[in-house]
Amino acid sequence: MTTDPRVALELLKSALDEHLTAIVSRRSDADPAVESAFYAVADAFEAYEDALYDAYEEVTPLELYDDDEDADDEDAEEDADAEEGSEGGGSQPTG
Repeated sequence: MTTDPRVALELLKSALDEHLTAIVSRRSDADPAVESAFYAVADAFEAYEDALYDAYEEVTPLELYDDDEDADDEDAEEDADAEEGSEGGGSQPTG
């Protein structure tokens, strides 16, 4: 489904506004309204990116934050650091 980028942008701005409203009126650390608003922003952003690309073959300089990807990246970095340390190939600080 192709959407006008201006319509998608308005929906994104609305989702951001609703996210802020949910945060300001948060009832607890695990308020489901905040989580729901968070995902609404992510969905609206993806729709805007798709519409922008479909219409103009352009994208924004933004990326969605993904907890799973970041956890995988951190695990890979820790594994690489541990491997480097066990091989003795790392440089030692001098002081």
